[in-house]
Amino acid sequence: MQDISSILKSVSKPGRYTGGEYGQIIKNKEDIKCRIAFCFPDTYEIGMSNLGVRLLYGALNSVPEVWCERVYAPWTDMEEQMRKYDIPLWALESRDEVNKFDIVAFSLQYELCYTTAINMLDLAKIPILASERGEDAPVILGGGPCAYNAEPVADFFDIFSIGEGEEALVELANLYMSMKTDGTYTKTAFLREASHLKGFYVPSLYNVEYNEDGTIKSFAPKYDDVPSKVEKRIIADLNTSYFPTKPIMPFIEVVHDRIMLETFRGCIRGCRFCQAGMVFRPVREKNAQTLDCQAREIFNNTGYTEISLTSLSISDYSCLSEATDKLLAWTNPNKINLSLPSLRADSFTRELMNKISSIRQSGLTFAPEAGTQRLRDAINKNLYEKDLMNAVRLAFEGGKSQVKLYFMNGLPTETYEDIEGIASLAKRVVDEFYQTPSRPKKPITVTVSVSCFVPKPHTPFQWEPQNTLEELVDKQQFLAEKIVDRKIRYNWHEAKVSRLEAVFSKGDRRLGRAIALAQRKGMRFDAWDEFFDYDKWMHVFDECGINPDFYANRRIDYDEILPWDVIDIGVSKSFMISENKKAHQSITTPNCKEKCSGCGANKLGGDLTWCPKIK
Repeated sequence: MQDISSILKSVSKPGRYTGGEYGQIIKNKEDIKCRIAFCFPDTYEIGMSNLGVRLLYGALNSVPEVWCERVYAPWTDMEEQMRKYDIPLWALESRDEVNKFDIVAFSLQYELCYTTAINMLDLAKIPILASERGEDAPVILGGGPCAYNAEPVADFFDIFSIGEGEEALVELANLYMSMKTDGTYTKTAFLREASHLKGFYVPSLYNVEYNEDGTIKSFAPKYDDVPSKVEKRIIADLNTSYFPTKPIMPFIEVVHDRIMLETFRGCIRGCRFCQAGMVFRPVREKNAQTLDCQAREIFNNTGYTEISLTSLSISDYSCLSEATDKLLAWTNPNKINLSLPSLRADSFTRELMNKISSIRQSGLTFAPEAGTQRLRDAINKNLYEKDLMNAVRLAFEGGKSQVKLYFMNGLPTETYEDIEGIASLAKRVVDEFYQTPSRPKKPITVTVSVSCFVPKPHTPFQWEPQNTLEELVDKQQFLAEKIVDRKIRYNWHEAKVSRLEAVFSKGDRRLGRAIALAQRKGMRFDAWDEFFDYDKWMHVFDECGINPDFYANRRIDYDEILPWDVIDIGVSKSFMISENKKAHQSITTPNCKEKCSGCGANKLGGDLTWCPKIK
């Protein structure tokens, strides 16, 4: 094999491929019984910014006999060199070929990473189809948000980790080592045993049959000992669970090069479009003391000058005031910037504004999601215009002159009046600035960012059709015509990307042949603008006899078998149906702290002392 270092001079950003960073974990191979290649199907800069990868890398390496190493997707110039000189994909820590590892795990964060993941298998000289891999091939594992509907990539993976993996992946590695030690290991036997562990889905152990109209006729396990539903795993106590305090320090600039402190998991809000808000239930929090200790330790180990408090909605964190007081006591003297992303307008207070002012943020971001109260009620945003105006007024009084507002178009029950409401709401934010006596002297800028609604599995909107491509584009143009104030900037998401995302989001196993064909045609990095080719994807679907409208633009009946019904996230289907019906009547559901609505997630356990039902 050609020496890797000999081609680094001919590619951009060679630091992506060298390894050797401060904080990487090196182990003695002679002491290792299970080697895991942790693959992120995107570039080094993206993968190194992912907190989930850091968590699982550290948790697995905390087991003495397990060595987990990192693998990222090579950029196209490096791939060209690798194929030219027949260099298989390698892991950064040891530089060993990925096909020599016991388990090759992929973090599937986004549907448009599928071709990149499959291409990484091909670069590693591992057959992409699970059915074509022999006993000597590594076990191919998938996890992350996309595993909640793994069916479009089921043909390529041996097993999927469902839910939170810090404890689950360690259990899987222990099972592998145990079977290797006692001589009972074969890949078939291992996968059968793994299916008995909570939170692991083995697609080859299930039969799927289809009706003539393309809907699923049956989805059932092949054997009696294989569960009919796979229940997701959660970490019950975040205060005592593993958290990485010695992160790897990248050699080159990455997207999020800072301390990322996870404050809590889950969300109390129940927005009907939001998959993360459903699949991460129930809410579990870290206490302020734990956050402060973790932040201090990471700072001492890295010297980072920025800390971000991460969650789905940071202003819903019940310990926020106490935690920020503890952190600001030592971050301000050390000139460390503290950022609070994902703020909600209805829980934005003057106390929080004062703290944010000391945190030195230039602007604030809020997500009304819809332009009218009727549509905000339909999606269960539980946000009122008076809340938003109060929040931006506090921001203006605190010296802020830049506000970002996030919306979606194409939401269920949306009308053109709702879209025009986006422009009207943004204009009222501008007006509020000039009506605030203590506003800053700088000019106001309101940035309106609008994405296209994508129906997601395990949400109350999973039965909804996406607008057609023509409808989405027309709505984008309509809004552009309604925004006439130059103080308002308008950004929108490419509708063609959202349509392809919807196809794979709601897809089944029959999409696997399209993904395989797309990879053979050289398609990868579909999430990158410079590589995304919608027309090429439409040709692939046509060549495979697949109608993308069937997945993206069809209203699904409540009693239809869904590709992701095999996965149990804890939230009941009856609750989802009830929420879907309420959406069409614009009836809201209280957040979890106000009233327990009986979604079912409490059965999964965890620290639920905040829950009204528990109280």
